[in-house]
Amino acid sequence: QVQLVESGGGLVQAGDSLRLSCAASGRTFSRYTMGWFRQAPGKEREFVAGISYSGGRTTYAEFVKGRFTISRDNAKNTVSLEMNSLKPEDTAVYFCAADNTILVIGVREIEYDYWGQGTQVSVSS
Repeated sequence: QVQLVESGGGLVQAGDSLRLSCAASGRTFSRYTMGWFRQAPGKEREFVAGISYSGGRTTYAEFVKGRFTISRDNAKNTVSLEMNSLKPEDTAVYFCAADNTILVIGVREIEYDYWGQGTQVSVSS
């Protein structure tokens, strides 16, 4: 069982940066693949970025490549999402998720077993 709590969201202007953090409970954090998803109003939840259990592999959605960076600190049970050059279309609730399958980095919601409550990111033009 893993409990996830996101933080770091807020209201920023286009071009600004934000760093989201996700704190995980439990002693087995390093065994989970971690991911970030987002959901904008009226839209389905979509994959943003994922990182392998060791942190050695990452994958990103095309629309954030070169702007967002996912990282993790297994000693501190945290995963972060550094977001640069934010755009109004990045406005959404951002969710942290954990997947106990370590072989691949999932990009679908159904592949993740545990979810945080989300943190709002709003980008004004």
